[in-house]
Amino acid sequence: MTKQDARERALGLLYAADAGAEAGSLEPTGRAGRLAMGVLDHLNEIDTIIDSHSTGWRLSRMPAVDRTILRMGVYELRYTDTPVGVVVSEAVELAKRYSTAKSGSFVNAVLANVAADPPS
Repeated sequence: MTKQDARERALGLLYAADAGAEAGSLEPTGRAGRLAMGVLDHLNEIDTIIDSHSTGWRLSRMPAVDRTILRMGVYELRYTDTPVGVVVSEAVELAKRYSTAKSGSFVNAVLANVAADPPS
């Protein structure tokens, strides 16, 4: 499974979790599972980061796919050594593929804000 495939699989797992599926029923395995479980393990911190870096949008008002993609992106930016450009580019591509016409630029802007503000 490529890293891109793993991100798509993790997106599905996390989207299901956001919709109310039990984490144990998601069968997270491999790279996708590590990404999904990493997001879930740090969900409160990630959501706080997204809330503080998304101008004019509360997390609860974001489309579920955008929220899920942002959670994955913030997790990768803050908790892995994946290069910033790769994280942002892959997240934008997922948003363009699976969400609204404006989602790519929205995801790009939020993740760029997060990347420009290193953790304290």
